[in-house]
Amino acid sequence: MSLLKRLAGRSSEEQREKVQVSGAFRAAQRRLLVRLAEEVDPKDLGAAEGGHQGSADLRKKVVRIVDSFLAESAGLSAAEQERLREEVLNEVFGYGPIQPLIDDESVSEVMVNGPDVVYVERRGRIELTDVVFADDEHVKRILDRIVSPLGRRIDESSPMVDARLPDGSRVNGIIPPLALEGPTITIRKFRKTPLTTADLITYGTLSEEAVAFIRAAVEARFNVVIVGGTGSGKTTLLNVLSGFIPENERILTVEDAAELKLQQPHVVRLEARPANIEGKGSIPIRSLVKNSLRMRPDRIIVGECRGGEAFDMLQAMNTGHDGSMTTIHANSARDALARMESMVMMSGLELPLKAIRDQIASAVDLLVYQERLRDGTRRVMTVTEITGMEGEIIQTQDLFHFDHQGFDDRGRSRGRLRSTGIQPKNLAKFELAGVDLPTDSLAGR
Repeated sequence: MSLLKRLAGRSSEEQREKVQVSGAFRAAQRRLLVRLAEEVDPKDLGAAEGGHQGSADLRKKVVRIVDSFLAESAGLSAAEQERLREEVLNEVFGYGPIQPLIDDESVSEVMVNGPDVVYVERRGRIELTDVVFADDEHVKRILDRIVSPLGRRIDESSPMVDARLPDGSRVNGIIPPLALEGPTITIRKFRKTPLTTADLITYGTLSEEAVAFIRAAVEARFNVVIVGGTGSGKTTLLNVLSGFIPENERILTVEDAAELKLQQPHVVRLEARPANIEGKGSIPIRSLVKNSLRMRPDRIIVGECRGGEAFDMLQAMNTGHDGSMTTIHANSARDALARMESMVMMSGLELPLKAIRDQIASAVDLLVYQERLRDGTRRVMTVTEITGMEGEIIQTQDLFHFDHQGFDDRGRSRGRLRSTGIQPKNLAKFELAGVDLPTDSLAGR
């Protein structure tokens, strides 16, 4: 049975209560979906559902049928008619019930936990919506619509998938038997208008002094690792900091799912490839990092280091590709060092621990740790310089530290990222690069 017919047949009291629309609305929706199923070639509808978005002629035909039906309908308010039109067109040409959430610029994340539970993150806080799907098959069909154009699939033999929407939004899908509550979709939306340093200063993520210092460090080709937990805003921060790279440099980006949106003119973007239906053809990030070294990059940006590619990234940083950047999942700057050690060990090379730490200490210059606080705000908590080795221990010092001053009456975090007053140990790197370090940015409290 086609999706349109299945949707037309569903009319439970539970559904009507959840979406908070009248019985007349649902009855009209069922009649309209039945008419579309009867008047439009099922193959054309299948093509639209498969992610091909249909031809212009198909869209015109569907719009004509919908508008004709609405003109004949009685008992629906103007608002209900507009909603009905939007829902049906989203079902045929968009991503069904979640299309309005994807279009809503105030929503940063969409989380489908089965057909009847859909959450969003809005302004840093998670909210339950009234959006629902018809059933598990409806969720899976929308997920197929997302991944099919990318040549990926999700089924019982491959029940997890990573993909992206045409606008760059990152999508993860997982279905039963792994997802016990039904098919699950998580969409990390890609901002149409990238955030700027001015935005991060306004939001309190960074201070003006920290921005001035980090800008100088990036221009002076410091190797930077952005650290944070899931959802802390690492990729967003990486996008902003990459904007400090001079426009005359050749930049290579390597990602699992392409999210970075660099503004420089000379950027080459590489994206890892999963295995095909036969389980072959996988190209992991590590292979792309190795290949990028043969592409004459001035800088390499790896969206996220998760495994053995960390070793290749450190090698790149240590062999003439200064000014490179990446992100790492960790709960502090010190934790990030331990994570890097573990990831280098995952590369399969049997290196002594001291040799690994020597590699890290000589490759990485700055660790920028960002955190998502309980009020939903993202704040850079520390900017940490790696100063070298003492014995077998990597030595660090905080150049900036978030001065937390409690919460206001609305539960919003108060505080500011301030300089600790400590001068960077690697001042020579600024001098050699001909970059003026704004000394007032490090003047301390």
